[in-house]
Amino acid sequence: MEEKNYKAIIEAVLFTMGESVELGKIADVIGLDKNKTREIIEEMMQELSDSGRGVALMELDGAYQMCTKPEMYEYLIHIARQPKRRVLTDVLLETLSIVAYKQPVTKVEIEKIRGVSSDHAVNKLVEYNLVCELGRLDAPGRPLLFGTTEEFLRSFGVHSIDELPVLSPVQVEEFKQEAEQEMRVSLDV
Repeated sequence: MEEKNYKAIIEAVLFTMGESVELGKIADVIGLDKNKTREIIEEMMQELSDSGRGVALMELDGAYQMCTKPEMYEYLIHIARQPKRRVLTDVLLETLSIVAYKQPVTKVEIEKIRGVSSDHAVNKLVEYNLVCELGRLDAPGRPLLFGTTEEFLRSFGVHSIDELPVLSPVQVEEFKQEAEQEMRVSLDV
């Protein structure tokens, strides 16, 4: 099989699956090792990027997916039903950021950080497919563990959790001081 056929096979697999496919599975399908398969996929990614086509290949935490380029959305809404808009309130964003940075995390840990019940927020994030159950903690009561999903990565345009911004110790200290100031103001009222 020549290299063009590999690309066609990979494209067909990713198009048909409609979701991300792990590198190892793609390599198994085309009968090459992971390194050679990754090289072919990276070449395909570059070709799609350079060609001005409406689709792109996206890497999502060691898996690959064929996606519509974001700049094509305005054209798609004319022909397809407009997708349901998800509204991420401050509460949902706060909860999502805790899950993203602390995963795997339990509801109790989320509530300890937020200081309030987080059942509704976690359930909404699961409904939006931004957060999922990862299993259970080996502790009394066996609480559920939550983590982010591939949809989270796609929605926020990152390839893996490792790409999330890291706060510097100075920023953390500033946030603590702001929170303490807010607490003093709310207690004075």
